[in-house]
Amino acid sequence: MKTDLFNYDLPPGLIAQHPPERRELARMLVLHRDSGQIEHKTITDIVDYLRTPDVLVLNNTKVIPARVFGHKAASGGKVELLLLEEIPAKPNGCGRALPVCGSALCEVGALPQTGTAHYTHSGKWKVLMKTSRRPKVGDELILCSGKAKATLLYDGEQGEAVLRIEAARPLMEILEEEGVPPLPPYIDRKEQTREQIATDKERYQTVYASELGAAAAPTAGLHFTREIFQALERQGISKAELTLHVGLGTFRPVSAEIITDHEMHHEHYTVSEEAAQTINATREAGGRVVAVGSTSVRTLESISPIQAAEGSTNIFIYPPYEFKNVDVILTNFHLPKSTLLMMMSAFAGRELMLNAYEVAVQEKYRFFSYGDCMLIL
Repeated sequence: MKTDLFNYDLPPGLIAQHPPERRELARMLVLHRDSGQIEHKTITDIVDYLRTPDVLVLNNTKVIPARVFGHKAASGGKVELLLLEEIPAKPNGCGRALPVCGSALCEVGALPQTGTAHYTHSGKWKVLMKTSRRPKVGDELILCSGKAKATLLYDGEQGEAVLRIEAARPLMEILEEEGVPPLPPYIDRKEQTREQIATDKERYQTVYASELGAAAAPTAGLHFTREIFQALERQGISKAELTLHVGLGTFRPVSAEIITDHEMHHEHYTVSEEAAQTINATREAGGRVVAVGSTSVRTLESISPIQAAEGSTNIFIYPPYEFKNVDVILTNFHLPKSTLLMMMSAFAGRELMLNAYEVAVQEKYRFFSYGDCMLIL
């Protein structure tokens, strides 16, 4: 199947550059798979389409302020990084317990002093690196206004690299001070003010985010408010939370001419015993599993039967695919020729999905991460 079969025309003006004034103002296109009927609603209307004992499955991953800036130690040239994933490390050979800083990558006292800073926290990170001239392996970078430094360990293709990042404090503390939300490249603002960064730190995060580790937000969940959850609870709709940390695959378009030649990256997931029991109880009672976002879909479809599990998945869902664990999907509008659009086409049918996108363009829905959403029944 050719990638071009999942293309569509999108006026650039429909790509949302900012979140709506309030989360609950998001529009929601409702697509009925059985009839092809399309309705135009808002996210608050989702209560009218769900019923007892349906379960809403949410990805509770939390976005790291993973875009950081710095310069090359030798030349002063500017460097921009997107931190994608910590690389797990074994405890150091001295046999001492690792420090209580929340990271398995710390090595207290294992690094030499440099100037006045004693770099007591160290870890390896996969990153995307943007700079005018690539540094060489072994070169040092100064990051986060001098609060951290990095050494290039490996330089890969398409901007990928592996760095050892060292700091005197836990890196997550520094990122909260210096990091910027990792907004996708299609959010292209001429200026980025402090006020906009503060807004993005709040709005490029779901209200239920709790498990730190994502390089991008599970955007279908951005529309929910606590009031919407309360309305769903009053209607007898239960919730189940799982975790899938969104990683590099989100930033990689399908460049292959044939979709089966595209390679998906692995992403780490966790499903708790409580979540598995809630989902299975819903199915046994005749309720529907309503997956919020493609990341919830990927996790649910990677585990069969549904059970407590932890692992990684590189599942690639495209037509034809028989869904095992998902009955309804709430999703945002996705990029042309993307794996996410292919997944939704597998769920609803390619022609029906592309027709819905054509209608969404005509009705001037807002697209992509900060855009509106679609409920596929």
